[in-house]
Amino acid sequence: MANTLSSGLEDYIEAIYVAQINNMQLKGADLARQLGISRASVSEALGKLSDKGLVQYESYGFVTLTEEGTKQADIVYNKHNIIERFLVNVLDVSQQEASENACKIEHIISNELLTKIHAFTHFADNNKDFFNKFKETQQNDSSSIL
Repeated sequence: MANTLSSGLEDYIEAIYVAQINNMQLKGADLARQLGISRASVSEALGKLSDKGLVQYESYGFVTLTEEGTKQADIVYNKHNIIERFLVNVLDVSQQEASENACKIEHIISNELLTKIHAFTHFADNNKDFFNKFKETQQNDSSSIL
């Protein structure tokens, strides 16, 4: 199945996926609180995801990902983690800022760019001396570009 999900629907399946890998059960109301949106919006989104065969959901029941939903959520989750790791480990961005930005970027990044970011982060992790010098340069040049 080709990924035809909006960024909003990707956020839903990612949130459900994170809950599942942490052995937590979610209901629609839990998702609404977690994502900061109305219960009606959650119900509508879960209906769309159910129609696409990505979640199993009944009103007031627990939400679970189907096998296909899990596959798609895993892709979004991994994108998020790769981007967040790059922002924290290479660019020395705070964890909170990295997570917020990764959540936005994960929906629009190309596979080619994601692959290069992943490779560069791996390189940075294995060449600490080089990247410590880079971080020193960053700290010394505190002027804003905007």
